[in-house]
Amino acid sequence: MADMGAFRDAVTAWAAGGPGDPARELAERLPVRAAVLLEGPSDVAAIDALAASRGRDLAAEGICVLPMGGAMSVGRFAGLLGPPGLGLNLTGLCDERERSYYERGLERAGAAHQEFYVCTADLEDELIRALGVTRVEELIQAEGDWRPLQTLRQQPAQQGRTPHQQLRRFLGTKKGRKIHYGRVLVEALAPDHVPAPLEALLTSV
Repeated sequence: MADMGAFRDAVTAWAAGGPGDPARELAERLPVRAAVLLEGPSDVAAIDALAASRGRDLAAEGICVLPMGGAMSVGRFAGLLGPPGLGLNLTGLCDERERSYYERGLERAGAAHQEFYVCTADLEDELIRALGVTRVEELIQAEGDWRPLQTLRQQPAQQGRTPHQQLRRFLGTKKGRKIHYGRVLVEALAPDHVPAPLEALLTSV
């Protein structure tokens, strides 16, 4: 049986220059009604964890949560999935510094009217502010990463930075860490402390 993972793979291959027919066929068969365009897999981990905490299965609802491999790809994906292509409803989440890529990409795809949501700095910043430094440190300790965090904090480049800034840096220093903590931090959120961009995105789909 076809699943949303197969559709996601087909779209990614299509965006890389492959044929579009596999994605078109899967979109109809599943069926797919919307796509959430995200910069990378850590964003996917966070959205999936938040949806699960609300008892939602986005794939079963026909919603494809799609990591694009960077915000600069949004125009290409929006063109394939939006009005010029499969005609899906589009939304997304991006960092403040990537806002212009999303605005231009959706506009070129004829989807400028479709909403996307912007993190003040980035997703990690939003989650640290929502949880507080102390709670994030507790979670890092519980995950067995306390010693690497202390090692980072002792580096000359980290002197003079706030604990919040150090935590943001720590989450991005090792491959896979952002993905892991995207899930861990979201699962630790109280329902009324979900960052506004995440809450708005999930409500919109």
